[in-house]
Amino acid sequence: MKRAPDKPKISVVVSTYNAEAWLEKVLWGFNCQTFRDFEVVIADDGSGPATRELLQRMQREVFYPMVHVWQEDDGFQKSRILNKAILACNADYIIMTDGDCIPREDFVQVHYINKEEGYFISGGYYMLPMNISLMITREDIEQQRCFDIHWLTEKGIPKTFKNNKLTARGLVARIFNTLTPTNASWNGHNSSGWKKDILNVNGFDERMQYGGQDRELGERLFNFGIKSKQLRYSAVCVHLDHKRGYKTPESLEKNANIRRKTRKEKRVWTHYGISK
Repeated sequence: MKRAPDKPKISVVVSTYNAEAWLEKVLWGFNCQTFRDFEVVIADDGSGPATRELLQRMQREVFYPMVHVWQEDDGFQKSRILNKAILACNADYIIMTDGDCIPREDFVQVHYINKEEGYFISGGYYMLPMNISLMITREDIEQQRCFDIHWLTEKGIPKTFKNNKLTARGLVARIFNTLTPTNASWNGHNSSGWKKDILNVNGFDERMQYGGQDRELGERLFNFGIKSKQLRYSAVCVHLDHKRGYKTPESLEKNANIRRKTRKEKRVWTHYGISK
């Protein structure tokens, strides 16, 4: 994988695991970005050779440099691979998203122009059903049809308030960002922050498997004094559907206990993060 000749302004971390069809769509989405001074760091939690082959092919076809960070498959260890990916980032500012979230063409630009010292950014996503997730082509991404609510309703998407995530722009988006009842938490599918802030709280807690490990990082950032900005109607991606076989009651309960301790004891540091 080639690296950027100069230090990029943004590093985008994309997590993945054996989901080449979805990852390819996401990488085409990043190839459509209006802001282009970024690298993509693939946080690969143990995928097989097909993912490596996809990345080698895509690197010849996209404009941005990619860094492939891989670890052996040891079950769901997303926290561990994200910590490795953070260290591999060449930029001072990091956007984190998932390999099932196609970014709108202004995605990186919105994060870039809204970044601010002392803050992290919390973005949103628009969940698509499986039939449309499968249907989306490279051309649909390049023409931005998969973000067009008229195109989506023609394909069967119901008319609901959440459609405003795709239609709100400018002042309307800013008003919705302000009025939304959803907390501006760190969301694994769409958040960004300063690398130094993430390192100052020691990254993700590697004891945590599926269920809130991203939120727990955000809670330690809050305890450290970092504030958050809500941009769920401005920083937009569409979320492709998939099964979640790694979601277990045990994982959710264990993570909930860790989060309770983080909040109660106002923890800023995890002893199970980047620095052991």
